[in-house]
Amino acid sequence: MNISFNWIDELAGLRGELRDPRVLAERLTMIAAAVEKIEAVGAGLDGIVVSRVLETRPHPNADRLTLCKVDRGGGEALDVVCGAPVIATGGYYPHVAPGGELPAGFRIESRKIRGELSHGMLCSEAELELGRDKAGIMRLGDGLEPGTPLAVALGLPDTRLTLDLNPNRVDLACHMGVAREVGGPPAPRDFGGPAWSPEWRDGESEANGAAVTIRIEDLGRCPRYMAAVIRGVRVGPSPPWLAGRLLAAGARPISNVVDATNYVLHEYNQPLHAFDLARLSGAEIRVRAAVAGEPLTTLDGQEHKLTPDQTVIADRDRAIAFAGVMGGLDTEVTGDTVDVLIECASFDPAGVRRTRTGAGLSTDASYRFERGIDVHAQERALARCVELILATAGGEADVIALRAGPAPARVPPIDVRVSRVDQVLGFGLDRADVRAALEPIGFEPLPDTDGDDGGDGGTDLLRVSVPGWRTDVAREIDLVEEVARRVGYDAASGQDRRFRPSAVPADPRVEKAARVREMLTGRGLLEARSLSFMPEDYRGNRAVVLVPNPLSAEESCLRSAMVPVLLRRLEHNYARGNRNVRLFELGTVFGYAAGTGGEEDADGPGRFDESGRVGAVIAGARRPDHWSGSGLDFDLWDIKEIAASIADRLCGATLEPLDDADTARAPEGRASLAGPWLSRGGFRAVKDGRVVGVAGAVAGASVDAPPWAAPAFGLEFDLSAVEGRTVPAYRKTSPFPAVRRDLSMTVPRGVPAADIERAVREATSDLLRDVRLFDVYSGEEIEGGRLGLAWTFRFRAPDRTLTDRDVESEMSALSNALEKRFGARIRRS
Repeated sequence: MNISFNWIDELAGLRGELRDPRVLAERLTMIAAAVEKIEAVGAGLDGIVVSRVLETRPHPNADRLTLCKVDRGGGEALDVVCGAPVIATGGYYPHVAPGGELPAGFRIESRKIRGELSHGMLCSEAELELGRDKAGIMRLGDGLEPGTPLAVALGLPDTRLTLDLNPNRVDLACHMGVAREVGGPPAPRDFGGPAWSPEWRDGESEANGAAVTIRIEDLGRCPRYMAAVIRGVRVGPSPPWLAGRLLAAGARPISNVVDATNYVLHEYNQPLHAFDLARLSGAEIRVRAAVAGEPLTTLDGQEHKLTPDQTVIADRDRAIAFAGVMGGLDTEVTGDTVDVLIECASFDPAGVRRTRTGAGLSTDASYRFERGIDVHAQERALARCVELILATAGGEADVIALRAGPAPARVPPIDVRVSRVDQVLGFGLDRADVRAALEPIGFEPLPDTDGDDGGDGGTDLLRVSVPGWRTDVAREIDLVEEVARRVGYDAASGQDRRFRPSAVPADPRVEKAARVREMLTGRGLLEARSLSFMPEDYRGNRAVVLVPNPLSAEESCLRSAMVPVLLRRLEHNYARGNRNVRLFELGTVFGYAAGTGGEEDADGPGRFDESGRVGAVIAGARRPDHWSGSGLDFDLWDIKEIAASIADRLCGATLEPLDDADTARAPEGRASLAGPWLSRGGFRAVKDGRVVGVAGAVAGASVDAPPWAAPAFGLEFDLSAVEGRTVPAYRKTSPFPAVRRDLSMTVPRGVPAADIERAVREATSDLLRDVRLFDVYSGEEIEGGRLGLAWTFRFRAPDRTLTDRDVESEMSALSNALEKRFGARIRRS
């Protein structure tokens, strides 16, 4: 959002260090909204002055060029060749003389153009870096003195601040809102024209007066519509101060009438629109749903076929504007306009969003209507616009103004406890401090129910009114936040306090995520933060839930798994030459809930299913390069170890081989743990008969890897399976020695080692403390189809020293079990 520094200074009367734009930007960033960019407007205009065109005639050697005589205040008329399509005799335009420079550094000299000598040039907005219009020369308002520096005439130079607004702070999308934050109640400019105090003609859904009728056919789409009529206007260029204000705010001056509506938009945040009254059929305004297929050509020249879910402004015969989005070409204000109707309305935010989405438009007006405007300041905004038009375009405003729709509901006051403010913030503020923080931004103290007059010496309770422009403030805690940002988050006292303002325990999901994060960061993985979007089909990994209005095809769906999104981050690293990647992410995946019909079902509660997941991807070297030797790359056993730690230590699950990834995939339409990214030969974690995690090598088709890349491995776990943090319990260590036995055997190829370990534990007692496979052999001495394995077993009793008989009994039991179950052949010495 663009904000003019000079405009803020005019409204707020900036003092001290705030008169430095950079200091002001820092202040706004700390208390209101981050300032993304600071840029000069109108710099480099030295030597560019206001000139008056005395006469024009066609160029003798070129059809599209015009010869102009211009007066730039030096007493001598200069010949200038101009290529603009329209140059008005008697009009005022910027002129740069020979020897001067444009803001971009281009030096101007006298030169012949098609045989005619041109002394300097008349300039467009784009050439002066004041706008993007390259088609025509910048027309200035009448009544200027030739030779006046252009910067002086336009109120420049200025500084433009670009604010990054949060969706709830639309009040900062205007200069009045920003001025409140930095200087208290603003003082708007006096236009120097007649004041306008109308007599309102009200109606529940229809109002008549000033020879005009307005009618709202659906109050759900348009809760309120106001209109004023001005007759006898003279449409022309805006005065330089007005054009300069709009240019500094990033808007393009058009004409005095249209610029007045845009000025009030940027000043008060109220979108307005001016209609040519003579072009309104029947002198009627109707707010209604569009008729399927009816045409509308908008101000940008685009033709639209409308749909019934769009809201339009219509006259008696046809649609003439998209409500809350953009006006129509048929009723625009032109140089021939004499009478205008000024619209000031409020529209349903969701309806505006549907209308502009269907039209493929996004405007300053729709931005504000979608986020909520101040419905209590509309009369004042309309009056400002009327008074500005009267001051710049003349005419006479009809004393009758129209107002259809019910009056907006009063905003209820909010009670804030000073003790609660201190409890939450710990700033040590008293009642006077809280008032001093809230009053300058419009939160006025009111007498409370106990008879407190709202002064500084009252009770702990402070009742304040909520201004209409703060649609985001509804609760006591919202006011606490306002106090915090106004006082400054760096104003906390140095006293020791509890880290949280209440004894409410943390959400279990937060605890689970913290346990997983602690484990993975301890293993050297870095946490990624990705958007929750992915393409519908990413290298075979399909998303489930489509986004209705995606910003791009790459963000057309909500993610249904974590690993495919991390694989995109892996490719991002590959594209920048980074071979070694260790990433994990905690986030949410989306699918259709069980029992729904998927995408074809109508929207309704419970249709979608969201679940927390953790995904991880590793690739490349296990450790950084070192002079002592080259490191090995990650392999399948590394991802298995990480997955086993999550399964065993965090989930209480068992990790087992997964030969066929399809067995871990969810039904169609559900968010799946195992997608096409998972190769055969991976692992799955099972808890209470349910698959809660998978791990394994990433399929080659799921990642676009360069030739030098190492194999990638991934895992994904359901966060709901992670158990909460428990208090560690002491367990006495046995003081008696352990006994170790080794066992060598051959088994048929294809028998999983995990199955052997499971069978060993089932066949033995609690004396067996540890099982480990330490050797695998497949040489010529082993008969075909079999594999040699060597295991070590450790036994220990908690209360005695084991005897040979104890250990031999255990070894005999496990040997017999392996022979019967797997056909193992035990090598006996």
